[in-house]
Amino acid sequence: MNDCKIHEKISPDSIYPLVMDGQVSKNHVFLKNIITNPNIIVGEYTFYHDFTDPYNFEKYNAGYFPPNMPDKLIIGKYCSIANGAQFISSVANHHMDGFSTYPFAVLWGASQTGYEYYFPKKGNTVIGNDVWIGTEATIMPGITIGDGAIIGAKAVVTKDVPPYTIVAGNPAKMIRARFDDETIDALLKIQWWNWPNSIVVKNAAAIVGRDVKKLLAIHSNL
Repeated sequence: MNDCKIHEKISPDSIYPLVMDGQVSKNHVFLKNIITNPNIIVGEYTFYHDFTDPYNFEKYNAGYFPPNMPDKLIIGKYCSIANGAQFISSVANHHMDGFSTYPFAVLWGASQTGYEYYFPKKGNTVIGNDVWIGTEATIMPGITIGDGAIIGAKAVVTKDVPPYTIVAGNPAKMIRARFDDETIDALLKIQWWNWPNSIVVKNAAAIVGRDVKKLLAIHSNL
Protein backbone atom coordinates (compact mmCIF):
# COMPACT_ATOMS: atom_id res chain seq x y z
CA MET A 1 0.00 0.00 0.00
CA ASN A 2 1.27 3.46 -0.91
CA ASP A 3 2.16 5.71 1.98
CA CYS A 4 0.31 8.91 1.06
CA LYS A 5 0.07 11.88 3.34
CA ILE A 6 -0.29 15.62 3.42
CA HIS A 7 2.57 17.45 5.12
CA GLU A 8 1.43 18.19 8.67
CA LYS A 9 2.97 21.66 8.68
CA ILE A 10 2.71 22.48 4.99
CA SER A 11 2.96 26.13 4.10
CA PRO A 12 0.23 27.71 1.97
CA ASP A 13 3.12 28.97 -0.17
CA SER A 14 4.30 25.45 -1.00
CA ILE A 15 3.81 24.07 -4.49
CA TYR A 16 3.74 20.33 -3.87
CA PRO A 17 1.53 19.25 -0.94
CA LEU A 18 1.57 15.44 -1.23
CA VAL A 19 4.17 12.82 -0.30
CA MET A 20 3.82 9.29 -1.71
CA ASP A 21 6.16 6.48 -0.68
CA GLY A 22 8.49 9.08 0.76
CA GLN A 23 8.66 11.03 -2.50
CA VAL A 24 7.09 14.40 -3.21
CA SER A 25 4.34 13.98 -5.83
CA LYS A 26 4.83 16.51 -8.60
CA ASN A 27 1.45 15.57 -10.06
CA HIS A 28 -0.31 17.44 -7.23
CA VAL A 29 0.07 21.20 -6.81
CA PHE A 30 -1.39 24.00 -4.78
CA LEU A 31 -2.86 25.93 -7.71
CA LYS A 32 -2.51 29.37 -6.19
CA ASN A 33 1.25 29.06 -6.24
CA ILE A 34 1.65 28.22 -9.94
CA ILE A 35 -0.96 30.57 -11.45
CA THR A 36 0.31 33.66 -13.26
CA ASN A 37 -2.87 34.73 -15.10
CA PRO A 38 -4.55 37.61 -13.18
CA ASN A 39 -7.95 36.41 -14.40
CA ILE A 40 -7.57 33.14 -12.48
CA ILE A 41 -7.89 33.66 -8.72
CA VAL A 42 -7.40 30.65 -6.42
CA GLY A 43 -7.65 30.34 -2.65
CA GLU A 44 -5.11 28.76 -0.34
CA TYR A 45 -4.75 24.97 -0.10
CA THR A 46 -6.79 24.27 -3.24
CA PHE A 47 -4.96 21.54 -5.12
CA TYR A 48 -5.04 20.18 -8.65
CA HIS A 49 -3.95 16.69 -9.74
CA ASP A 50 -2.75 16.01 -13.28
CA PHE A 51 -1.29 12.73 -14.56
CA THR A 52 1.05 14.56 -16.94
CA ASP A 53 1.87 18.15 -15.98
CA PRO A 54 -0.23 20.24 -13.56
CA TYR A 55 1.68 23.33 -14.68
CA ASN A 56 -0.45 23.24 -17.83
CA PHE A 57 -3.60 24.16 -15.87
CA GLU A 58 -3.70 27.70 -17.22
CA LYS A 59 -3.19 26.50 -20.79
CA TYR A 60 -5.38 23.41 -20.98
CA ASN A 61 -7.84 23.54 -18.08
CA ALA A 62 -8.60 27.25 -17.98
CA GLY A 63 -7.37 28.48 -21.33
CA TYR A 64 -10.48 30.56 -22.04
CA PHE A 65 -9.69 33.18 -19.38
CA PRO A 66 -7.09 35.35 -21.15
CA PRO A 67 -5.83 38.36 -19.19
CA ASN A 68 -7.26 40.82 -21.74
CA MET A 69 -10.86 39.60 -21.30
CA PRO A 70 -13.28 40.56 -18.49
CA ASP A 71 -14.36 37.08 -17.32
CA LYS A 72 -12.57 35.67 -14.29
CA LEU A 73 -12.25 32.19 -12.84
CA ILE A 74 -12.50 32.44 -9.06
CA ILE A 75 -11.84 29.30 -7.00
CA GLY A 76 -12.12 29.17 -3.22
CA LYS A 77 -10.00 27.53 -0.54
CA TYR A 78 -9.46 23.81 0.13
CA CYS A 79 -10.90 22.65 -3.20
CA SER A 80 -9.92 19.34 -4.80
CA ILE A 81 -9.74 19.45 -8.60
CA ALA A 82 -9.16 16.22 -10.50
CA ASN A 83 -7.26 15.54 -13.70
CA GLY A 84 -8.69 17.10 -16.85
CA ALA A 85 -11.34 19.35 -15.29
CA GLN A 86 -12.27 22.13 -17.71
CA PHE A 87 -13.40 25.68 -17.00
CA ILE A 88 -14.98 27.53 -19.93
CA SER A 89 -15.54 31.29 -20.24
CA SER A 90 -17.61 33.50 -22.50
CA VAL A 91 -14.63 33.75 -24.87
CA ALA A 92 -15.43 30.24 -26.07
CA ASN A 93 -19.09 31.06 -26.78
CA HIS A 94 -20.60 31.68 -30.21
CA HIS A 95 -23.78 33.59 -30.97
CA MET A 96 -26.73 31.29 -31.56
CA ASP A 97 -29.54 33.76 -32.32
CA GLY A 98 -28.56 34.26 -35.98
CA PHE A 99 -28.57 31.80 -38.88
CA SER A 100 -24.88 30.95 -38.43
CA THR A 101 -22.69 30.51 -35.37
CA TYR A 102 -19.51 31.06 -37.41
CA PRO A 103 -17.42 34.02 -36.10
CA PHE A 104 -16.86 35.77 -39.43
CA ALA A 105 -16.01 39.14 -37.85
CA VAL A 106 -13.37 37.55 -35.61
CA LEU A 107 -11.56 35.86 -38.51
CA TRP A 108 -12.00 38.44 -41.27
CA GLY A 109 -12.66 41.60 -39.27
CA ALA A 110 -15.63 43.91 -38.93
CA SER A 111 -14.58 46.09 -41.87
CA GLN A 112 -14.85 43.17 -44.29
CA THR A 113 -17.89 41.44 -42.88
CA GLY A 114 -19.99 44.50 -42.09
CA TYR A 115 -20.74 43.76 -38.44
CA GLU A 116 -19.09 43.97 -35.05
CA TYR A 117 -18.60 40.75 -33.10
CA TYR A 118 -18.89 40.59 -29.35
CA PHE A 119 -18.66 37.63 -27.06
CA PRO A 120 -21.88 36.62 -25.28
CA LYS A 121 -21.45 37.79 -21.71
CA LYS A 122 -21.86 35.15 -19.02
CA GLY A 123 -19.79 36.75 -16.25
CA ASN A 124 -17.31 35.23 -13.85
CA THR A 125 -17.14 31.53 -13.05
CA VAL A 126 -17.11 31.15 -9.26
CA ILE A 127 -16.19 27.95 -7.41
CA GLY A 128 -16.82 27.99 -3.67
CA ASN A 129 -14.71 26.54 -0.88
CA ASP A 130 -14.18 22.83 -0.17
CA VAL A 131 -15.55 21.87 -3.60
CA TRP A 132 -14.57 18.54 -5.17
CA ILE A 133 -14.51 18.60 -8.97
CA GLY A 134 -14.21 15.14 -10.52
CA THR A 135 -12.11 13.91 -13.42
CA GLU A 136 -12.77 15.66 -16.74
CA ALA A 137 -15.77 17.58 -15.45
CA THR A 138 -16.65 20.68 -17.50
CA ILE A 139 -17.85 23.89 -15.91
CA MET A 140 -19.64 26.15 -18.40
CA PRO A 141 -19.33 29.98 -18.45
CA GLY A 142 -20.76 32.09 -15.67
CA ILE A 143 -21.54 29.17 -13.36
CA THR A 144 -21.47 29.47 -9.57
CA ILE A 145 -20.77 26.33 -7.56
CA GLY A 146 -21.57 26.60 -3.86
CA ASP A 147 -19.37 25.67 -0.92
CA GLY A 148 -18.99 21.98 -0.23
CA ALA A 149 -20.48 20.84 -3.55
CA ILE A 150 -19.33 17.70 -5.39
CA ILE A 151 -19.15 17.58 -9.19
CA GLY A 152 -19.13 14.07 -10.64
CA ALA A 153 -16.54 12.83 -13.12
CA LYS A 154 -17.21 13.95 -16.72
CA ALA A 155 -20.19 16.04 -15.59
CA VAL A 156 -21.09 19.06 -17.73
CA VAL A 157 -22.30 21.78 -15.38
CA THR A 158 -24.66 24.19 -17.17
CA LYS A 159 -26.51 25.59 -14.14
CA ASP A 160 -25.51 26.94 -10.74
CA VAL A 161 -24.94 24.29 -8.07
CA PRO A 162 -26.21 24.96 -4.52
CA PRO A 163 -23.88 24.49 -1.55
CA TYR A 164 -23.29 20.92 -0.36
CA THR A 165 -25.03 19.40 -3.38
CA ILE A 166 -23.85 16.45 -5.48
CA VAL A 167 -24.39 16.74 -9.24
CA ALA A 168 -23.44 14.40 -12.09
CA GLY A 169 -24.21 13.69 -15.72
CA ASN A 170 -24.43 15.59 -19.00
CA PRO A 171 -26.03 17.98 -18.47
CA ALA A 172 -25.31 17.76 -14.75
CA LYS A 173 -28.32 17.13 -12.55
CA MET A 174 -28.72 17.07 -8.81
CA ILE A 175 -28.16 13.64 -7.30
CA ARG A 176 -28.82 14.65 -3.71
CA ALA A 177 -27.96 17.13 -0.99
CA ARG A 178 -25.04 15.95 1.10
CA PHE A 179 -26.68 16.85 4.43
CA ASP A 180 -29.98 18.05 5.83
CA ASP A 181 -30.85 21.76 5.64
CA GLU A 182 -30.03 22.42 9.29
CA THR A 183 -26.53 20.95 8.94
CA ILE A 184 -25.87 22.82 5.70
CA ASP A 185 -26.93 26.10 7.30
CA ALA A 186 -24.58 25.42 10.21
CA LEU A 187 -21.65 24.61 7.92
CA LEU A 188 -22.21 27.78 5.91
CA LYS A 189 -22.21 29.72 9.18
CA ILE A 190 -19.07 28.00 10.47
CA GLN A 191 -17.02 28.46 7.28
CA TRP A 192 -14.20 26.32 8.65
CA TRP A 193 -12.07 27.08 5.56
CA ASN A 194 -11.56 30.59 6.93
CA TRP A 195 -10.08 29.31 10.20
CA PRO A 196 -6.32 29.53 10.74
CA ASN A 197 -4.72 26.46 9.20
CA SER A 198 -3.39 25.30 12.56
CA ILE A 199 -6.97 25.11 13.86
CA VAL A 200 -8.11 23.31 10.69
CA VAL A 201 -5.38 20.67 10.97
CA LYS A 202 -5.99 20.18 14.70
CA ASN A 203 -9.71 19.60 14.08
CA ALA A 204 -9.48 17.73 10.77
CA ALA A 205 -11.21 14.65 12.24
CA ALA A 206 -14.27 16.71 13.17
CA ILE A 207 -14.29 18.46 9.78
CA VAL A 208 -14.01 15.25 7.77
CA GLY A 209 -16.38 13.53 10.17
CA ARG A 210 -19.86 14.76 11.06
CA ASP A 211 -19.33 16.44 14.39
CA VAL A 212 -21.14 19.68 13.64
CA LYS A 213 -21.60 20.45 17.35
CA LYS A 214 -17.85 20.45 17.88
CA LEU A 215 -17.35 22.68 14.85
CA LEU A 216 -19.96 25.14 16.13
CA ALA A 217 -18.20 25.21 19.51
CA ILE A 218 -14.85 25.93 17.88
CA HIS A 219 -16.41 28.60 15.67
CA SER A 220 -17.98 30.37 18.66
CA ASN A 221 -14.62 30.51 20.43
CA LEU A 222 -12.60 31.96 17.57
